[in-house]
Amino acid sequence: MIKLRRTNSEDQDFIELVAALDGELAERDGEEHDFYHQFNAIDDIKYAVVAYRDSKPVGCGAIKAFDEDSVEVKRMYTLPTYRGMGIASRILADLEDWAAELGYSSCVLETGLQQPEAIALYRKQGYQDIANYGQYIGVANSRCFRKTIKLN
Repeated sequence: MIKLRRTNSEDQDFIELVAALDGELAERDGEEHDFYHQFNAIDDIKYAVVAYRDSKPVGCGAIKAFDEDSVEVKRMYTLPTYRGMGIASRILADLEDWAAELGYSSCVLETGLQQPEAIALYRKQGYQDIANYGQYIGVANSRCFRKTIKLN
């Protein structure tokens, strides 16, 4: 059974999962990792979700304010042996619900071409391709997405 817990960036399980994510991204992104890593600090993350299976932390994700109407989805990760079980979809849905509870009307995110599983997940969950934003403008390896969410 999968259980989700809302937390923040001070949570040790979230910190450990993000460290595993960073290790995987360093391998996938190669020389481009340092560029992306500078935008992924978790010090100020107030809204994070950790997924547990049988009390073991197996996945995470977070949101942070992007603009007046949107949050940015950050630090989405599922341990490799737990992929394909719908965990990331549940985390993402909970983050979207949380964003709506906070009064936001959309989510944006960036992912890289080296993460085809992530791209497939976001498209499956209704995210639409948008022009690269902010620091990702002109970055060929980046893909940005947006989804309108329902306000509660």
